[in-house]
Amino acid sequence: MKRILFIILTVFLLSSSSNAAHIKGGFFSYKYLGPGSAGNLQYQVTLTVYMICNPTDAQVSNPINFSIFNGGNNQFLQNVTVSLKDRYNLNKVFDEPCITGNETGCYYTVVVYDLPSIELPSTPGGYIFSYQRCCRIAGIINVPGSGSIGNTFSIKIPGTATAAGAETNSSPAFQVNDTAVVCRNSFFQYSFQATDSDGDSLSYQFCSALEGGSQGDPAPATATNPPYFSVPYASPFSGSQPMGPGVTINPVTGLISGITPDILGEFVVSVCVNEYRNGVLLGTTQKELHIRVNDCQPLQAKLDPSIITCDGFTLNFQNQVTNPSGAEFIWTFGEPASGIANTSTLENPTHTYADTGVYIVKLVVSLSGGQCADSTTMLAKVFPGFFPNFTAAGGCFTNPFQFTDQTATAYGVVDSWRWNFGDLSTLADTSRNQNPQWTYPTAGTKTAQLIVTNSKGCKDTASVDVQVFDKPPITLAFKDTLICVPDAVMLNAAGTGIFTWTPITNINNPSIATPTVNPTTNTWYVVNLNDNGCLNKDSVHVRVITGVSLTAIADTTICLTDAIQLDAATDGLQFQWIPAGTLDNPNIRNPKATPTAASTNYQITARVGSCFATDNVVITTIPYPVANAGADQTICYNTSAQLNGSHDGINFTWSPVSYLDDPAVLNPVSTPPRTTSYILTALDNKGCPKPGRDTVIITVQPKVRASAGRDTTVVIGQPLLLQGSGGVSYVWSPSTGLSSTTIANPIGVYGPETDSVKYKLVVTDAAGCPDSAFVTVYVFKTNPYVFVPTAFTPNNDGKNDVIRPIAVGVEKINFFSIYNRWGELVFTTTANKQGWDGRIGGVLQSSNVYVWMVSAVDYTGKTIFIKGTVTLIR
Repeated sequence: MKRILFIILTVFLLSSSSNAAHIKGGFFSYKYLGPGSAGNLQYQVTLTVYMICNPTDAQVSNPINFSIFNGGNNQFLQNVTVSLKDRYNLNKVFDEPCITGNETGCYYTVVVYDLPSIELPSTPGGYIFSYQRCCRIAGIINVPGSGSIGNTFSIKIPGTATAAGAETNSSPAFQVNDTAVVCRNSFFQYSFQATDSDGDSLSYQFCSALEGGSQGDPAPATATNPPYFSVPYASPFSGSQPMGPGVTINPVTGLISGITPDILGEFVVSVCVNEYRNGVLLGTTQKELHIRVNDCQPLQAKLDPSIITCDGFTLNFQNQVTNPSGAEFIWTFGEPASGIANTSTLENPTHTYADTGVYIVKLVVSLSGGQCADSTTMLAKVFPGFFPNFTAAGGCFTNPFQFTDQTATAYGVVDSWRWNFGDLSTLADTSRNQNPQWTYPTAGTKTAQLIVTNSKGCKDTASVDVQVFDKPPITLAFKDTLICVPDAVMLNAAGTGIFTWTPITNINNPSIATPTVNPTTNTWYVVNLNDNGCLNKDSVHVRVITGVSLTAIADTTICLTDAIQLDAATDGLQFQWIPAGTLDNPNIRNPKATPTAASTNYQITARVGSCFATDNVVITTIPYPVANAGADQTICYNTSAQLNGSHDGINFTWSPVSYLDDPAVLNPVSTPPRTTSYILTALDNKGCPKPGRDTVIITVQPKVRASAGRDTTVVIGQPLLLQGSGGVSYVWSPSTGLSSTTIANPIGVYGPETDSVKYKLVVTDAAGCPDSAFVTVYVFKTNPYVFVPTAFTPNNDGKNDVIRPIAVGVEKINFFSIYNRWGELVFTTTANKQGWDGRIGGVLQSSNVYVWMVSAVDYTGKTIFIKGTVTLIR
C-alpha cells in the first residue's frame, strides 16, 4: 500500500512540476531548403520559446512533438519528434544610462527546438505546424488567471493554391534581442521588426495571443486541430490593444511605441507579421512576448502640444514626465528679442513675453555633458484679455430664464459656448447657443455654468448662482409711511410682470408700479404682481395725520463744557434744530449739544410733508468749581514739600492722603518716598453738581549714594588717588594733603607729621540733594611694602584664621600666591587683604610650612616682589 502511495505521489509531483507556470512567449519559423526526393519539398522548421529564467528540467520538455495539419482542411497528418537544439539565458549586462534603476540581469531563458529537415509533398493547401504547452506565468496584467492558461505556437507553410511559387517561401525571421527596458507611465519604443530572405513585403499588426494545453494536460503529445482561440483579455486590454489605447504599432516598421499604462507588471503582446508577394498574402508569422513595465524613469523631454495664457503675459513651463536625478534642462522660449531671458536652465521655468503672439518653445533634456539628450517643442500662445461672463434674467420657476453671454475678448472672437444651467432634475439642461433660455421645474438657488472659448484658443469658465423663485419677487421702496392731509405720496414697487393696486380710492393709477396716493385716513395698499401666471403680493401702510405733534425735553442745567442729548416726542419725519453751531447734527430728532453760552435756547421744527410744528428747550450752563493744586515741585529723597492749594467752592479734598501731615488743610506738608501726584477736588453749590479737579506732581529725586572708597594705607611722600563717586559735585574735608577739595578724585601726599587722616566727603546731585561718606588714610613712615605674617591658626576662633597680604603704599597687587613643599599652587589672589583659610578643596590642612610670593605695584609705578614662608599651626 505504501509503495502505491509513493508512486502516486511521485507522478503528482512530476505532473505539478511540468505544469508549473513558466512560458513567456515564442514563435515558429520555417525555411525552404529546396526540392526533396520524389518531387517532395524540403523545409527546416524551428520553434523558439521564451521561458522564465533558469527553468527546471521538467519545465523544458525534450524532445517534443511538432503536430502537422493539412493547411487546406485543418486535418491532422502526423507528429514529428523534435529535440532541443539550444538553451541560453537572454541577459542584459549593463544598465541603460538614460533610465534610472537597475536593469541588468536575466530577462528570459530561450530554448530552441529545431527540425533540421523534413520532406513534404507539394499540396494546394500547404501545412500547419503547431505546438501546445501549459502554462504561462501567473500574474500577467492583461490576461486574468494567466497561471492556468497555456500557449499555442503555430505557423502555416503556404501551398500552391496561395500563389505561384508560394510553396517555396521562407517565413520572416525575428531577432532574439528582447531586453528593452520599459518604464511605467512613460513613452517607450520596442521593435518587433522581422527580416525576409525572399525580399517579400512585410506588414505588422497586434493580434491575439493563443491558448492551448491545460493544467490537466500541460504538454499534449498532439496539438489540437486549428483554428486556435484567443486567450481571455482583461478590460480594457485586448489582442489589438494589449497595453491599452496609448500603445500602437507601426504597420510598416513593426516599432511599438506609446505611453505605457501606469501599472507595474508584465503584459502579453502578440504581433502578427503578414508577408506579401506581388500584393498576395503568402502567410502570417506570429511572435508572442511579455513586455515588463518597470518602476523606473527614462530621461525624456515631453511637452503638451500647446499652452496658452489668456489673462496675462506670463507662462509656467513644465516637462510632462519625471526625469532621473541629475537631469539638465535647456529651455528656449522662442522670443530672441528678450535676450538672456529667452533661455532658462530651470526644471520648471517661468517666462513673461513682451507681446502677444504664438511662440515656438523648445526643451532639451540631457544628463551631464549632453548624454542621452532628448528634445521636443510646443507652441506658446499669448493672448491676454479674455473675460468670461454672463447674466441670467428671470423670476419664477414656471417661466423661462434668459441667459445672456457677456464674455469679452481682446483678441480673436468668442466662437463657442457650452452652457450647464444647474438643473439637477435632468441631464438635458445644456445648450450650445450664445444666448439660450431655460425654464426650471423647481424653485431654489441654481448654479449655472458657461464654458466659453475664442478663436485664439482661450477657454475659461464662468459660474453664476441663479435665484429661482416660487413667486415673482416684489421689491418695495418702503412698507410704512406717514403723510399729512392734504399731502400725497408715491408708492414704489419693483419687479417683473403686471402690477395692480387695491383699494383704488385716492390713487391716480392702480395699474402701474409707482402710483401716487392721497388718502385722508390710515390705509393699507396691497400690490399684486402677475408674471405670466406666476403671482405674488405685498402691502404698504400709509398712515395719515392732520397735524404734527411735538414736545421737546424740559429745560435743563448742565456744567459748562459738558454735552447733553437733546430729544423730542413727535410723529414728525424731518427735523431741524437751531442754533446749529453747537450741535453734532441739527437734522436729526436727538442731536448732541455742547453749548458754550450761559444760556442757549434751542428750537426744533418737526415736519410731515407740508405740516410742521415747533418747540423750544433752554440749556443753562454753570462753570465747574475752580481747583488749583499749586505748582509742581521737585524735592530730595526723604525730604518734605509744602503743598499750596486754592479753590472757589464750598469744600475740598486731597487724594491720596498718604504722606500728608494734614489732608484737611489747603497747605499740607507732603513727605512722599517716591514721585506722587496729588489731586485737589473742589465742590460748590452754584448749580454744577460735578467737582473741579487739579493735580500737582511732587517729583522725588533718587537717593544720593555717596562713596569715598575704602580705608587705605600710604607711605610718606607717595601720592594717593582718592576715589569719590555718587553725584555731580563734591566737597572733601579736612583739606590735609589734598590737591583739591572740590573734585571727585583728588590726590593726597603726606609728610612725616601725619599718622592718619579721616576725610568726610559731601556729594550732591543735580538737584542739590546731598549725601556724605568717610574714608581713613593710614600713613606709614616706610617705603612701599607688602606685609605678610609668618604664621596663622585657622581654628575659627576669629584670630589669625586667614593668611593675607597687607599692602602699604601699593596701588595694586599683581598676585599673592601660596605653594606647598612640593611646589604645588594651593592659593592665589590679586586683592589686598584677601587670604587663604588653610583649606585645599574644602579640606583643612595639617600643620606645615608653605612658601608665599607677592608681586605689587606702588603709586609711582614701581614693581615690588617679595617672597617668604608661613607656618600653618593646628
